[in-house]
Amino acid sequence: MSINVLPPGVSGKNFEKALKEYSAIVGPENVHVSSDSLGSYQKIMIPVEASEYAPAGALAPGSVEEVQEILRVCNKYKIAVWPVSTGKNFGYGSASAATKGQMILDLRRMNKIIEVDADLGTALVEPGVTYQQLKNYLVENNIPLWLSCPAPSAIVSPLGNTIDRGVGYTPYGEHFLFSCGMEVVLADSQVLRTGMGSMENSKSWQVFKWGYGPYLDGIFTQSNYGIVTKLGLWLMPQPPAFKPFVVRYPKDTDIEMLVETIRPLRISNIIPNAVVISHALWEGGSYLNRKDYYQGEGAIPDEAVDRMKADNGIGAWNIYAGLYGSPEQNELNWKIVKGAFEATGGLVQEEEEMKGNETFEYRAKLMRGEMTLHEFGLYNWRGGGGSAWFAPVAQAKGDDTLEQMDLGKRILGKYGFDYVAEFIVGWRDMHHIIDLLYDKTDPEETKRANQCFDELLTEFTARGWGSYRTNTAFMDKVADSYGPVKKDINQKIKRALDPNGIIAPGKSGIYN
Repeated sequence: MSINVLPPGVSGKNFEKALKEYSAIVGPENVHVSSDSLGSYQKIMIPVEASEYAPAGALAPGSVEEVQEILRVCNKYKIAVWPVSTGKNFGYGSASAATKGQMILDLRRMNKIIEVDADLGTALVEPGVTYQQLKNYLVENNIPLWLSCPAPSAIVSPLGNTIDRGVGYTPYGEHFLFSCGMEVVLADSQVLRTGMGSMENSKSWQVFKWGYGPYLDGIFTQSNYGIVTKLGLWLMPQPPAFKPFVVRYPKDTDIEMLVETIRPLRISNIIPNAVVISHALWEGGSYLNRKDYYQGEGAIPDEAVDRMKADNGIGAWNIYAGLYGSPEQNELNWKIVKGAFEATGGLVQEEEEMKGNETFEYRAKLMRGEMTLHEFGLYNWRGGGGSAWFAPVAQAKGDDTLEQMDLGKRILGKYGFDYVAEFIVGWRDMHHIIDLLYDKTDPEETKRANQCFDELLTEFTARGWGSYRTNTAFMDKVADSYGPVKKDINQKIKRALDPNGIIAPGKSGIYN
């Protein structure tokens, strides 16, 4: 085998021995070390040099037993593995590890839908199962359950998205909240089943989250304490009726007023789903090209954005939400919702008048758990293949969101980048997602994008706005922002469960 990168602290001789043992476990066709076979694991969109995160190789196990055997070899030779489900974490680092020389543990071959209970609305899946695969299963078996999926839905893993605490757009949009029960392979190759799953022949693993004693599932999210090989999901029963709608506001500063309008409707569950507030550049950027409105230097000016809004009938802010229930329930709630938005100057548009509008139809699909890749059109807005998702959390308060918008626009503008952003409203929080789009083929622009991301993180943290996710290059910095005590506890747990540090060192800034 042609070896290009060695795992840290491992000799070439020992690495070759380990590769032979890995091949005996998964088959030589599922062990990759050559540059050609590793290409897909090094295509990262974040603003760093891919070579700084180059893997030593990749392994593709097909079963829990193979994962266990791989970890035994890893402990023997002190080789680290970085687990990925489908590796489509584009703006957060794709399939790349947090440090150079790790082996990518590609779990895509583990793609069984183990069980779906149509009566209880539960599913049990492996890491390689995609949302599209699970959706197809429900349709083919005539099971009236809806998924909740993130924007790059079809190609993404429900297990992977959930354990990284991703979000979707239905009433089940807080994905970890609607998971129940994990199977985890620990660093010493033991298999742990959390919650009720620890009990032999349990009949309630996917219905009761807590089990007995300490609740453990949370420590296996955004961590490197184990490899999650099965996950229980709660799926939403198909409602009798679904009413999607969009509300548009004309000015950037309207964000303060519209958040104050949404919050009471969301907290009281009159609007039950995770509401999206899409900025004009996110809205238009998903299907338009920047060069058609601006070809100069620096961030796109307000005048060009205004022309884009006028040409395409979009707002500075575009709110997408839905009502779910019986037609009678929806009609009653619609009167409340429509009245609230119209009283604050929002332009309310219903499904009937939006027929043929590609962006509305894409959003409506997401809000009923259907698959779409429409949002990848954002990567054509500026071109060049660069993307880094910045994800601070805000309170669902108008002044908080207005201040975040102003700060984000100012920092992005300083480095010549556009404010391409949306807010996703939970119940009392808002995920502020800024897609830092840049030309990755331009070294100078890539350097600026890295500096810009660093300043966004520094300035938002200084104001008390922590990031809920980040890309592999900035995991250490985000971990530091949560303080020394949490970092110390994370490290103590790591040392207890993985003393050799073989599972994803650097994930979420956690080392042993």
